[in-house]
Amino acid sequence: MVLVLKNEQMEDLLPMAEEIDAIEEAFRELGAGQAMNAPRARLRTPWKEEGGQYYFNNIMGLVPGVKSMALRIDSSFSKEVQIDGAKRRIYPGDFIGLVMLFDMDTCELLAIMDDHHISAMRVAATSAVASKYLARKDSKIMGLLGSGEQAKTQVTAHLAIRPLNKVKVYSPTKENREKFAREMSANTGIEVVPVASAEEAVRGSDIVSAATNTVDPVVQGRWLEDGMHITSLVGGDGFLPRKELDDEVITRAALIVVGYKPQIFIDKQAEFHERLERGMVKADDLHELGDLLNGKCRGRIDDKEITLFKNNTGMGIQFAATARKMYEKAREKGIGSELPLDLFMTRRGDKTYSP
Repeated sequence: MVLVLKNEQMEDLLPMAEEIDAIEEAFRELGAGQAMNAPRARLRTPWKEEGGQYYFNNIMGLVPGVKSMALRIDSSFSKEVQIDGAKRRIYPGDFIGLVMLFDMDTCELLAIMDDHHISAMRVAATSAVASKYLARKDSKIMGLLGSGEQAKTQVTAHLAIRPLNKVKVYSPTKENREKFAREMSANTGIEVVPVASAEEAVRGSDIVSAATNTVDPVVQGRWLEDGMHITSLVGGDGFLPRKELDDEVITRAALIVVGYKPQIFIDKQAEFHERLERGMVKADDLHELGDLLNGKCRGRIDDKEITLFKNNTGMGIQFAATARKMYEKAREKGIGSELPLDLFMTRRGDKTYSP
């Protein structure tokens, strides 16, 4: 039987600490040349209205250690809007977002899952794995830019790997950051305080996490202090060149690690592409998380060094590792609906079907 899981069924299914372990192992296998990750592919075409687009997203990867192959797809409508004079691309209306989980031994389709909850968890867990190896071990204060779903999981993931006792959160809308602070203080039991500017969130923090929907840089290098670790999420590309970090952040970072280096060049990712062309940073200065975990690139040298992790793309190995854990938890607890496997499986018999 094929298990079907909706977002709401997965919300409390997988503890963040277990998710972080699963993501770390997936990246370790990738760095060792065992796991495989295909570059993310996206199709966009003008549709419906001025500035509107039909959007399709395709991410796949496999992690042999858990015998897992996953395909993540999204079918959605997007449109370009101006908010406070800045360009944003939003995704209004209903959409299809699915993760399909396959078993590598049997080739069977194990599960079809909504992708939203899985996606937020795998992004946060990937940032936390990087912080586990790059942030100072005594890091206690997080400066957080953003107050949405990704910001929430950045907090819970980092709490699993560092003894944080305070989070300073900034987002442009006062009501949003105040609500975020109230809810996350209650949920985590630590001090979460709203602050009036991005600069206030950054200064005095040990770990700075940018989880925004910005187009223009929100973290200024002149605010950075010795020993900080910076994490940035926004995935701007040649189509919509979004950046969270200004030039000085890049030049002040003594060590830069990314999730998946090829995607930078495939997508002409804004955080690095134009800066590579200007010679501000060289391709050899960018290291992959899998290489960090396997000792193929150095980690933090001392407590004064500024380090940077760019969580730069959705990766199939993240979905393969996370979906497998979700599937196992759901099976243990009897959660989800089921569809007959024969709806999807091709039985060869004496036929000469391909492949």
